[in-house]
Amino acid sequence: MNTTVKPSPLGRGLSALFGDADNSYAPKPAAPAVVAASVAEVPREGTTKMNITWLQPGAFQPRRHFDEDALKGLTDSVRERGVLEPLVVRPVAGTKDAYEIIAGERRWRAAQKAGLHQVPVVVRELTDREALEFGLIENVQRQDLSPLEEAEGYKRLLDEFNHTQEGLAKIVGKSRPHIANLLRILTLPASIKTRIESGELTLGHARAIITSRDPVALADVIAKRGLNVRQAEALAKRENDNPQIHKRKATNKADADVIALEKELERVIGLKVKIAAQGKSGAITFYYHDLDQLDNIIKKLRG
Repeated sequence: MNTTVKPSPLGRGLSALFGDADNSYAPKPAAPAVVAASVAEVPREGTTKMNITWLQPGAFQPRRHFDEDALKGLTDSVRERGVLEPLVVRPVAGTKDAYEIIAGERRWRAAQKAGLHQVPVVVRELTDREALEFGLIENVQRQDLSPLEEAEGYKRLLDEFNHTQEGLAKIVGKSRPHIANLLRILTLPASIKTRIESGELTLGHARAIITSRDPVALADVIAKRGLNVRQAEALAKRENDNPQIHKRKATNKADADVIALEKELERVIGLKVKIAAQGKSGAITFYYHDLDQLDNIIKKLRG
């Protein structure tokens, strides 16, 4: 009896996705649409051509944003040379002629824009967990994900499929501290996440911001001054070592608000006004030089 167990392809790189796929595959120029064999006749392993309309984005695709400029460049390449690397897909359960893209959605989108009717695919039978793992591995290896997309992919594997950080690190070929640091950026405020997603702030900036007592204020300073990561880390350290900085900032803002209110009251009353604010309480002082001015204040207060 042969007791040899075939090792899991996870964690062994993209070549593991394709099994015995022919690496010498060279795509031919796009041809008119051809109706392919039925789903039942499509081989489950190896590379085959599939109608582009049979494919749909995967529910476990970790990538959420597709840069239009980069996609245009890929479209031009696909139009010129075809799709050089097969997509990895799995059948949609209970639906004829329907396959979910596990890896290669950008290639599929580019092929559509280039007017191709068919694309090379490798059909695999995968569970939801394996689908997310494969999609994450491919995108991480290609460095196609933003820090937030990568972090969200890790979080889904941890939350939905009971992975540990150590096990996940082995699967995707990253260190456990790398995964832990990425997961921490998911705790940042939404405004900072938007800046990271747009590229205004880098992963290095995000790591510095996480340690700050006031991450939103620090993100504003980094963006306005155009600070690099080292400068951002130094600024975060100075603020953490001297918490009075934040208190002074809050006090300065409160002072400015009080001064503006004093000027507004002076404009309405016509006399000097002083506001002494102490937290949520305080006192307002009106200054007058004679009884006529006092009478005028009383009339204005009475409306």
